[in-house]
Amino acid sequence: MNTNNPGPASMTERLGGLVKSLRNEVPDCVATGIIDMSTGMLLSVETVDNHPAEVLDLLAAATLDLFQGRNVVMIEDIWKERRGIRSDEHYFQEILVNSNNLTHLFLRAESRDDLVVVVVCRKTVNVGMLFAQSRRVLKEIGRI
Repeated sequence: MNTNNPGPASMTERLGGLVKSLRNEVPDCVATGIIDMSTGMLLSVETVDNHPAEVLDLLAAATLDLFQGRNVVMIEDIWKERRGIRSDEHYFQEILVNSNNLTHLFLRAESRDDLVVVVVCRKTVNVGMLFAQSRRVLKEIGRI
């Protein structure tokens, strides 16, 4: 490999740049991460607080269930069938979850539906801005 011309950034660098951009540009953001839906692994994370690895692993597992759990896949298949959609593409692309103190936005990456981006914000976030800024950053990053 030619070290004088590093070429395109590695996957790890691109994912790290994406979580950093989301963390910096989404209002009231306290954490971001990227989960690989084919393995259930957290690939990259950026947070204002330190969290035990177990908590981060649980977030990845919960995200996998949220998007690709057995019942969710069954619902997707029924809706696609009723709408006459013949595609392997996942039906659910974005999911918003509110907890007592936080708002969690889960988005499938447009260029790779096996990656889900998680953006966690304080409950005071303007949800419209959360969606707009998260989508904008993902679009600007382009293909992952």
